[in-house]
Amino acid sequence: MFRRLSLAAIMSAATAAPALAHLDPQAHGSFMAGVSHPLFGADHILAMVAVGLWASQIASDAGRRSALWAVPAAFLGTMALGYAAAVAGMGLPFVEPAILASVVALGLLVAMAARLPVAASAAVVGIFALFHGHAHGGELGSAGALQFGIGFVLATALLHAAGVVLGLGIGRFAPVATRIIGALTALAGLSLAFG
Repeated sequence: MFRRLSLAAIMSAATAAPALAHLDPQAHGSFMAGVSHPLFGADHILAMVAVGLWASQIASDAGRRSALWAVPAAFLGTMALGYAAAVAGMGLPFVEPAILASVVALGLLVAMAARLPVAASAAVVGIFALFHGHAHGGELGSAGALQFGIGFVLATALLHAAGVVLGLGIGRFAPVATRIIGALTALAGLSLAFG
């Protein structure tokens, strides 16, 4: 199974396109477009699942179970703020480079099994989330912004939950496997940035 997972990650990284997961703005504006948006970009999937994986690693320490919800919630909340800022026309520099950096950084945090305090971990993911949210709203305009926003926040929450479940499941039996997935995520982020 470990070989298959590694092979799948390598194949995904090798065939991934640059961070161009954003749909044609004319196609935006519906709840389903919002739900599907994070599911069609490797950068989004890798970063969102890594948030959940990292939260599960942090929560494995006694007294830090709150990381399971606090870290993903910080991402979701700040992402929504970035989205609202973009829809309102507020600019943010270096959005795409910051998104790619988030994939690499979050992958490295998982690979290193970094155990920051829950509040600091929430702040780290929140910074990256601002850029992810801004990217979602930057190409949308105001038509259908609410429905689209609800859809992409829901899909992001599901990807976080998948990362948490995966991290808890793997962490119980093979914690090093979670770290390997983090390293593969960072490598995939580098391939997106320089591929």
